[in-house]
Amino acid sequence: MKTYAYWLLLTLLCCLPASAADLDRAAVEQRLSSADKAHPADLRRKDLTGLDLSGLDFKNADLWGSDLRRANLSNSDLSGLNLDLTVMSKINLSGANLANTSIFGVHMGGADLSNANLSGSRFIANLDRSNLSHANLSNANWGVDMQNQPMGLMRVSLNNVNLTGANLNNANLNRALLRYANLTGASLKNTVLFGVDLAGADLSGADLSGADLSDSILEDTNFSGTDLAGTVFSGIKDKARLKGLDTSKHVDLAIFKTQ
Repeated sequence: MKTYAYWLLLTLLCCLPASAADLDRAAVEQRLSSADKAHPADLRRKDLTGLDLSGLDFKNADLWGSDLRRANLSNSDLSGLNLDLTVMSKINLSGANLANTSIFGVHMGGADLSNANLSGSRFIANLDRSNLSHANLSNANWGVDMQNQPMGLMRVSLNNVNLTGANLNNANLNRALLRYANLTGASLKNTVLFGVDLAGADLSGADLSGADLSDSILEDTNFSGTDLAGTVFSGIKDKARLKGLDTSKHVDLAIFKTQ
């Protein structure tokens, strides 16, 4: 119940009516120009809704809890930042650098993260219906931390997202929600997909070599043309029920474990 109430609150916050932003682009640039690591630009809890902040360097900024709904941060550098509890629905982060960035407890439904660098990032957020095509999620940790769940199970939600051509190599997505996600042509080498809900997802042409899909939900998941060399499946009683398996590559090298 706590988990539901928490996400409900985030949803309500993301749908608040638009209001005038606290700062304009010029004011933000001025604060960034005089900032350094010891004295970060104070953008904490600021209303920056709808602003064009594209191409800016935010590495020395404090954006914790800020309102970034519908803001344009395409090609901006937000690497290494703590963006926990920000409001980011329908934000444009295409081509942005979010390497090693933390985003926890955030609603990002409908966000544009195409071609973004998300390597090494830590996300527990709702990204349903977002565009992550050709994004770099290599070594990202978007999985559930089972030892740190004070509000009940919280996980990254990627239902109906576009992850075509994305790089998820060596990423941790354990227990993520990926229902009806489009992962065609994505690279998921050695990706941890333990307990992931992939019902209706499209993995055609993806590279799942070395990935762990133990205990995952694979109902109507499309594996047509998928590379399954060393891919670990467990609890699969009837391999024939996996959609497109007859056209998958290196099926003979996949590891099927029955319980």
